[in-house]
Amino acid sequence: MTTNFNSQFPLGKENMPKQKTVSDYMVTPVSSVGPDMTVEEVSKKICNSNFHGLPITRKGYLIGFITAKELLRVADHPKSRIQDVMQMGTMCAVPEMSMEDAMRVLFRYGLRNLPVVDKQGKLVGMISNIDVVRSHIEKSRPAKVLSVKTFLEQQNGIHFKVVNEDVPLNELLPTQKEVFMDELVGRSYEIKRGLNEPLIVVRRRTGYLVVDGHHRVMAAKRMGYSMFNAVVLDPDDRDVTLGLERTAERWGLHSLADVKIIEGLKHPFIEMTTKMMDSDELAKLNARLERSNIEDR
Repeated sequence: MTTNFNSQFPLGKENMPKQKTVSDYMVTPVSSVGPDMTVEEVSKKICNSNFHGLPITRKGYLIGFITAKELLRVADHPKSRIQDVMQMGTMCAVPEMSMEDAMRVLFRYGLRNLPVVDKQGKLVGMISNIDVVRSHIEKSRPAKVLSVKTFLEQQNGIHFKVVNEDVPLNELLPTQKEVFMDELVGRSYEIKRGLNEPLIVVRRRTGYLVVDGHHRVMAAKRMGYSMFNAVVLDPDDRDVTLGLERTAERWGLHSLADVKIIEGLKHPFIEMTTKMMDSDELAKLNARLERSNIEDR
């Protein structure tokens, strides 16, 4: 699928992109539990899900929400029915609600997940904190793309059309000679949970030159992906050799297989954000994330 992205670089209010709503980011279909299920059954279902709680429904209608914390309070009564220990009603969103409003509800009330219902009150989706983060990452993307586009145009004297499409990983041409294993583990975790920010690439006659997103694409490759979403800068002259290409050639980079994966050293971002965590703790954390990635493949 190809989408023209030129409209995402607005010149005035009339060209501002449409405000994103909950329907653009909600997870669907949603797993739910019934009021007649036992505490033990619901606990197992939450443990096997990616959520910290699940909606309670009757015939598809939302009647409540049960969290892991609430289940802990009644852990001594594993055979009790959820309807006997639950609180009726719950905060919820509707598909037409803006992501900004959904974010306010989640953060104002300290929620991690927010069920989404239609006009009849039937459960149709779930929105979570991670979806809010994803929406903000996507909001910042046009500014980043515009910055890269402007720089490349000024440096090379050419102009780019901007489109969004899925690109084959085996046609990507790297411009970075090494990546860090600990960052690959973290990126795999993000991708698995939907935080797969598009790459920024330049279309060439022999493939796509990666400008931004080497850790993302290398993580996706390790996870078995064959395609990945990208913002593609398509030049009006594909025969002009870019400075990035000359650097990649000097480093002997012709495919993703030429990118070296650094083990043992921390990515600078990981170094900064985990400086209070000793090496043993960090190794255990990375091992847990790696096991999680393998189990979910």
